[in-house]
Amino acid sequence: MSVQVLAAEMAEVELKDVPSKELTPESEPKAVATSASTPTMEPIVKTGDPSPGFLIPNTKMPQASAMKRTDPQQNGGEAFVNRDGTVAEAPRLKKIQFADQKQEFNKRPTKIGRRSLSRSISQSSTDSYGSAASYTDSSDDETSPRDKQQKNSKGNGDFCIKNIKQADFGRREIEIAEQEMPALMALRKRAQGEKPLAGAKVVGCTHITAQTAVLMETLSALGAQCRWAACNIYSTQNEVAAALAEGGFSVFAWKGESEDDFWWCIDRCVNLEGWQPNMILDDGGDLTHWIYKKYPNMFKKIKGIVEESVTGVHRLYQLSKAGKLCVPAMNVNDSVTKQKFDNLYCCRESILDGLKRTTDVMFGGKQVVVCGYGEVGKGCCAALKAMGSIVYVTEIDPICALQACMDGFRLVKLNEVIRQVDIVITCTGNKNVVVREYLDRMKNGCIVCNMGHSNTEIDVASLRTPELTWERVRSQVDHVIWPDGKRIVLLAEGRLLNLSCSTVPTFVLSITATTQALALIELYNAPEGRYKQDVYLLPKKMDEYVASLHLPTFDAHLTELSDEQAKYLGLNKNGPFKPNYYR
Repeated sequence: MSVQVLAAEMAEVELKDVPSKELTPESEPKAVATSASTPTMEPIVKTGDPSPGFLIPNTKMPQASAMKRTDPQQNGGEAFVNRDGTVAEAPRLKKIQFADQKQEFNKRPTKIGRRSLSRSISQSSTDSYGSAASYTDSSDDETSPRDKQQKNSKGNGDFCIKNIKQADFGRREIEIAEQEMPALMALRKRAQGEKPLAGAKVVGCTHITAQTAVLMETLSALGAQCRWAACNIYSTQNEVAAALAEGGFSVFAWKGESEDDFWWCIDRCVNLEGWQPNMILDDGGDLTHWIYKKYPNMFKKIKGIVEESVTGVHRLYQLSKAGKLCVPAMNVNDSVTKQKFDNLYCCRESILDGLKRTTDVMFGGKQVVVCGYGEVGKGCCAALKAMGSIVYVTEIDPICALQACMDGFRLVKLNEVIRQVDIVITCTGNKNVVVREYLDRMKNGCIVCNMGHSNTEIDVASLRTPELTWERVRSQVDHVIWPDGKRIVLLAEGRLLNLSCSTVPTFVLSITATTQALALIELYNAPEGRYKQDVYLLPKKMDEYVASLHLPTFDAHLTELSDEQAKYLGLNKNGPFKPNYYR
């Protein structure tokens, strides 16, 4: 028999004779602790040690042959029995608590700023509304930016943002974005000397992110003056807005605006004495709508509109059909570079990011219905299928419907699966896709979100009724609770999920932003008569130029047509290679 085994048996025999009173709570030294809820750390057994009593440093060790015992009457308290039979309590580790830990978890907003006009008035939502601040914003100040007087380091105060002190953080984010936006940086370098936008006064309404900041600074480098507001009340990165304001841009936006704030910011962009825009860059059509409604005379000096969203383009076509479109408009949304890259590849990655950040959901085995199988829907479906989800698709267009079937998805009507699905995603650009009838029939815990630009796809207004309770869970996540206890998880109050709740890949946005910049240059410099008061697609030559600017990133090398091949195809060797109707 080995010495170690013999010693263990002897210690076990001796242990029977040890009086239990030696281990009573009164005899134990008090452990230093700050919270009764923190568990005592277990002793760690070190592989190869003759004794299981190896502990973290700064404790006096029992002899190597000491045995550990646990007294069931002492709630799992541990002791060591030495060779001489005496019992020693296992040393306890000090529990560490950071100084600001208690304060952080007990923190509550002390001031309540302007609320969104569309928000629930439940106490839970009201108490936690401050969480809608920028994800990098650690400020506790709940004062509305409209009530503040801020100036940048040069004394300029023509902006309204959350906190100008965040400018340094925003500048770093912009610098990171520049590394992933090679086409815009190349365009800035090539055209900076020519200043193709000299004299342009661009008023913009888009998502204010680091990527948009790179676009704005590129437009400025090309000669334009810019004033900007946000097209979404939740997508603004406050630190980026601060960096732009510090750089001299007139920015009016912050994360968590109310509906009233949203329109006020747009008006501040447009309505400035002695300054009138001559170009519009819009995302959703809200800026164009506001100018038509409040300042229609401005269109006498506006040369063109550049629009990048499905919703905004739809509005422009409606104006054109009614004969109310006063200026030429460029439909960037339907350009090949926007459809094939931003809508497809961007959403393929950002849908998962947005859902993970807000709900921590596991996708494997989940039943998901995606409403719409355009480019956005295709990207969402591909990502979810790759993660192991069971994906259903709803679609009105037989061509897109056939594509969904050929890609392996089951085409259904929403009412056929609404009771069983775990996640509902809208990406149609339409209105009332998910109405109250469907919301009532959803299973408990169903996640509901929107990936289309417009916030009208989910009938959120129908949920603002007395019998339903709204409960804010975290930033951009609400539980809507029915009287029987059923609840659904609503993300971003039905607004755009990826830009409200997460971020989008910078490289893809480089493609869209470069397309927007070229569209502005084209409309601003076009000779009179080239474009009439109608909606136009970006020329395919420009689409191809945008794509070519991004190829060096991949060390890609294009094959060139020979003269004979070009003649055979009836093409110019340098393009365009696709007809204007190609999408």
